[in-house]
Amino acid sequence: MTTYSGPATLILTNGARVTGMASLGLNRRGAPGSWSGTFRPNEVNDDIRAAGDGLHLELPYDQVGKVAVTNVRRLLATQVLMTLNGTGPAPF
Repeated sequence: MTTYSGPATLILTNGARVTGMASLGLNRRGAPGSWSGTFRPNEVNDDIRAAGDGLHLELPYDQVGKVAVTNVRRLLATQVLMTLNGTGPAPF
């Protein structure tokens, strides 16, 4: 599979689990195993806004990949869209 769109859980460095929706894809250019996408959390707090490196993204059926947040963009007063860069094997 080269893309994934659906429910996901972002696991922060402090172990907190944040549910939301992810849209992910393999990068055609660049290193093998390179993937990226976006994550829209269901709830927003300061931990989410400050998220950076060392995170994990868990997809259904316990598929997990390492991610880093490269951008957090405000969509609405209560929503943000996080840009992710994955490292290692894609979990989809």
